[in-house]
Order: sequence, then C-alpha cells, then structure tokens
Amino acid sequence: MQTRKSEELEEKFLLLGVDVINLAKNNKVNLPFSVIDQVIRSSTSIGANYAEAQNASSKADFKNKIYIAKKEASESRYWLRLIEKPVGKSEELSSITNEVQEALLILQKITNTLNGKTST
Repeated sequence: MQTRKSEELEEKFLLLGVDVINLAKNNKVNLPFSVIDQVIRSSTSIGANYAEAQNASSKADFKNKIYIAKKEASESRYWLRLIEKPVGKSEELSSITNEVQEALLILQKITNTLNGKTST
C-alpha cells in the first residue's frame, strides 16, 4: 500500500514525464528523432520505475527499481544538457532540467536511506 508521500512523488515523476513530452512536441529546432526519443524514454522511465518499486515483491526488488529510476534520471539530465547545446537555454528547458535534478536528488536520498547512510 502506498503512502500519501509516495503517491505525491509518483505524481511528481509522472508530471515530469509529461513536461518532457510537451517539450519534445515543441521541437522547434528539429532535433534528431533519436535524441527526442531518448529523452522521452529516460524521463518517463523515472516514474515508471518508481511506480514499480512501490509494488515491489521484496526489499531487494524495491532497491533495484529505485536504482534504475535514479539511473534514468541521470540519463535524462544528460539528454537535456545535450539538447541545450544546439537549442540554447530557455525557461522551459531550464525548468525541466531543474525538475530532473530534483528527482535525482530525491532518488539519491532514498538510495542513501536504503544503504543506511545519513545525510550531512
């Protein structure tokens, strides 16, 4: 059973995916399809893996799904940085990049907790 906090986090990750899809739909620079496809896949995978973690069959399964979500967030950050090079900074792109960075920090905190590390 999901807690209210985990439901809110899942919704946050879902909306991040929606924001990236909307960014991709507004592809004014005609970026290659492969780049657009990769950023959509990695960013939507963050929420999908987090949602799977909430229904994990074991603690090890939960930990694995969270690690995958974190890796996808890191990959998303890479693709957004790559997109920024030919497109330039925009308010929308900066906002989404910040959302991905926040997701990465949240997932890192979860992994730290899973590993018994405390924040400093």
